[in-house]
Formats: sequence, C-alpha cells, structure tokens
Amino acid sequence: MSDDVGDRIALVTGAGSGIGRAVAHALAGAGYAVVLAGRRRDALEQTSALLQNDGGHGSLVVPTDIREPREVKTLFEKVEAEFGRLDLLFNNAGIGAPVLPVEDVAYEDWRRVLDTNVTGPYLCTQQAFRLMKKQNPRGGRIINNGSVSSQAPRPLFGPYTISKHAITGLTKSTALDGRPFDIACGQIDLGVVATEAASWITAAPSLQANGAAASEAGLDPRHVADAVLYMAGLPLEANVLFMTVMPTKMPLVGRG
Repeated sequence: MSDDVGDRIALVTGAGSGIGRAVAHALAGAGYAVVLAGRRRDALEQTSALLQNDGGHGSLVVPTDIREPREVKTLFEKVEAEFGRLDLLFNNAGIGAPVLPVEDVAYEDWRRVLDTNVTGPYLCTQQAFRLMKKQNPRGGRIINNGSVSSQAPRPLFGPYTISKHAITGLTKSTALDGRPFDIACGQIDLGVVATEAASWITAAPSLQANGAAASEAGLDPRHVADAVLYMAGLPLEANVLFMTVMPTKMPLVGRG
C-alpha cells in the first residue's frame, strides 16, 4: 500500500463500537471502503452512519459472528462479490472474562473467550489468505488487535491473557506464511483504551501485580486508530510486526 489508497478495501471486525468503530472511521476518512463486521446489526448501522455523516468512503454492513465458520465464509464471499478484493483485515473483535482466580473460571466463560479471541481471528485469517492469494494484484495486510497482556498479565486475567498470547502466535505464523504471497501481518498491543468495554478499569482502582489497587487512565481510541492507519499505510514490502500503544502513565513497565 502507499499513501494513495485509491480503492483500497478494509474489513474491520468488532466494528460496532469502541476501537473497531474508531479504526473504521479513520480508515474511511483516509479513503478506504470499509466492511463493517460484528454481531449486532444496529451497532454496525450506527458506525456506518457515522462514516457517511463525516464524508468518509462507502461502507458495507455485514452482521457476522466470527466464532461461526459458515458466517465468516459468508462474510468474505460478500466482500469478494461487492469489491473483488481485500487489502486490509483488522482482526479487532474480542472479549474479556470474569476477573477470577483460575480455578473459579467457568468452562463456558473460558470457551467464550477462546472462541471469540482466538478462533474468530483464525477463521478470518484463513478466509483473508484465500482471497488475498488469488486477487490481482496479489497480497494484502492483516493487523491483529493484541494486548499488553500478551507481554505482562494482569492478576486474575487468565483466559484473556492466554488468548492474547495465542494472537501473538497467530501474528508470527501469519507473517511467516504470508511472505511468499505478499501478505504482511502485524499486531498492535494496546494498553487500557477508554472504551465502554474497559470502563471497569478506568472507573475505579483495579488490582495490580503487587497486590495494590491503582486507578488507570484510558487512551483515546483515536490514538489507536492513528496507529492502525500508520501500519496500514505502509507499502507491502514494509511491516510493523509489533507495536505497543498505551497511556504514558499506565503501570505496565515493571509489572512483568
């Protein structure tokens, strides 16, 4: 890719709110046509309206549960039918688990986190590879939404931390296996971002690795969007393999 994105096509999962909405907005503003995927049609329609109101490029709303292989296949079939190609996949959708000791985490919560945070991005990556390999010009870019938890865990965050370590494995494997086909893959590891999903961290002191409780500020999602836009804007011969973006005063360094 270059600074002239032209008719570039981007797919954002979890585009109905938070980070996904902010990144979709930034991509549309930069000239991308954006495919908005997520489980809630109403939230995706709100994102689409935001993009249109701000004069961004067009968007395609495709309600999708990325945990379901058939729905992911249908998503990518619609991308190919509408645009004929895909230049960028932002594997963003993800969830957390109840903050509990490992022995108290319910199996259902474990499966829900792993299915959403690991299986979903893997299924999307599979379909992206199939399309990016055969399209002309060949190739594209995949950016995975990781977490600083893949570097240093929070206390009582087992399922989420494990899932984000798995995303790091997905990123490395995808970057390696994509080389012969001009498919670049990178990962953005985020600290606390000021979204509804992270409000429990920013609204009250949260447990730290040393056993103390401390308040944490959240990063404006626009800064995340700017970082993703930078990664996406590189030519395919260049790649940001890992980028960490976090609040400057976040108590991360020293906890791991």
